[in-house]
Amino acid sequence: MVADKKVKELEGARAELTITVDAASVEKAYAAQLAKYAKEVQIDGFRKGKVPASVLERKFGDSIREESTFKVMEEGLEEALKDIPDNQKPIPFSTPELQNEESLLPFKKDQDVTFSVIYDIYPKVELPEYKGLTVEVPTVEITDKDVEDKIEELRDRNAIVRSKDGAAADGDIVTVSYAELDDNGEKKAETVRNDFTFTLGSGYNFYRIDSDVAGMKKGETKTVEKSYKEEDNVPGYAGKTVKLTITLNEVKTRELPEVDNAFAEDVKDEYKTVDDLKKGIRADYEKEVADRLKSVKEDALVREIAKKTDFALPVSMVNAQLEQRYRQFASQSGMKPEFVEKMLKLQNMTKEDLLENWRKDTEDMLKAQFILDEIMKKENFPVDEAELDKKCEESLKNIPDADKESYRNMIKDEMQFEKVIPFLLENNTFKEGKKLSYNEFIYGSPMSAEETEEAKEE
Repeated sequence: MVADKKVKELEGARAELTITVDAASVEKAYAAQLAKYAKEVQIDGFRKGKVPASVLERKFGDSIREESTFKVMEEGLEEALKDIPDNQKPIPFSTPELQNEESLLPFKKDQDVTFSVIYDIYPKVELPEYKGLTVEVPTVEITDKDVEDKIEELRDRNAIVRSKDGAAADGDIVTVSYAELDDNGEKKAETVRNDFTFTLGSGYNFYRIDSDVAGMKKGETKTVEKSYKEEDNVPGYAGKTVKLTITLNEVKTRELPEVDNAFAEDVKDEYKTVDDLKKGIRADYEKEVADRLKSVKEDALVREIAKKTDFALPVSMVNAQLEQRYRQFASQSGMKPEFVEKMLKLQNMTKEDLLENWRKDTEDMLKAQFILDEIMKKENFPVDEAELDKKCEESLKNIPDADKESYRNMIKDEMQFEKVIPFLLENNTFKEGKKLSYNEFIYGSPMSAEETEEAKEE
């Protein structure tokens, strides 16, 4: 069937496969399709199954030849793809696209058919040096203030909330009812909010009424006039002045526990003293920083290698990854995809806008994956056969015997891949970079001095 085939690798992780199917296969398929229709087609003047082939050819010959030839081309493509090297085959996310279909038509009798398809392939990754590198990572200092801040957080969690008779003050928990007033002093129904609770001074209320409520007592009602500027961040109210009626329904105060040995033991049974509590917090922070630093080192190393590695990613793979991320986003939000799109529309965004925002991160993630895979192949890390046998025994119980070898190879690849990061950490060094506090490191975005300068330039 396939008389000739040729693969040409293109830019952008793509390939063009050109195939020639021989005339004999084309004519055989055409004859078979003609015979099939002769048995099935009903034409006026002939009984079903008795239509002469010459009549069919005269009436439908071109369309039958087109249909049968495209079928031969599909079969030829399947045959050709089986015989080409794995690195030139289409990746699972890519469907071969027929090129210049119009130029092939009409198909002619007794002629070979040569056609081309283009598809995405896995990129060729040429690794730079990935051992003996020196990479800068932040240094993290856990200070006494970090420990004290954690103790204050624990005090806040363990605070006792009690009703308060006096005037409301910052830090108190207040429950208010409020509404806008029209020119007649009547409440605007659409703005009425009853029994809204917030912490005074936090600003966590729409009209920013913290300073207006401060000093009020339980049961008191007051009318205030509020003018809003752009920086007040009250959506739709910049430049407007409104009248509000505010009723303070309840005031509660939070009593923080004393920091003593009893408090320490309440936090954790093994803490018997305040000193134990402080040492425990510091130890927890040190472990958290060490775990996070390991991830930062891994990311910094991969970024350093990636900066010196230039290859194109298959577009179909990037798009498939973006679609998967979108489905996960919808699933985690608890909404169906169509409702997510409605939500995005309210924010003047489309699904395409969201995917485009994710594209750079997705491309970086896939690029890192290819780099690590290539290092795994090049190093060919040894795998303990006994450990591999054990994992296969546990994982392949319900897998048919015919498939077990391929699954075994997959498990072996996973075991080898797990060795890549430890190998990189062991064969490269790290120098101290920007100094960060615990909070900056854990809750911020730690960057090396070099990255900070790059960010400034951008």
